[in-house]
Amino acid sequence: MKQITSEQEYKEQIESGELTVGIFTTTWCPDCKRLDMFIDEVIAAHPNLKWFTIDRDEFPEISDEQNVMGIPSLLVFKNGEKLAHLHSANAKTPEAVGEFLDSL
Repeated sequence: MKQITSEQEYKEQIESGELTVGIFTTTWCPDCKRLDMFIDEVIAAHPNLKWFTIDRDEFPEISDEQNVMGIPSLLVFKNGEKLAHLHSANAKTPEAVGEFLDSL
């Protein structure tokens, strides 16, 4: 999974013509650590999606622009448009994340 290190990389990812999932996270977040424990299985189950991760603390302006209030949050983009947003409260289990992605 690609770790975003610049605003330009972020823009390139979300402007893709493919469905792209961005995981907004931080290094200190306990729920993010929980997500880390199962996200590889979720990614493997959804090979049709592109994935990236972005640190909310490193890019607060992007997080604000996308209304990321809690972490982790999963946002789905295509052609620069946000299509879906799984808020942190609903991203705590592999089943919840899988159901969200299956509904795309």
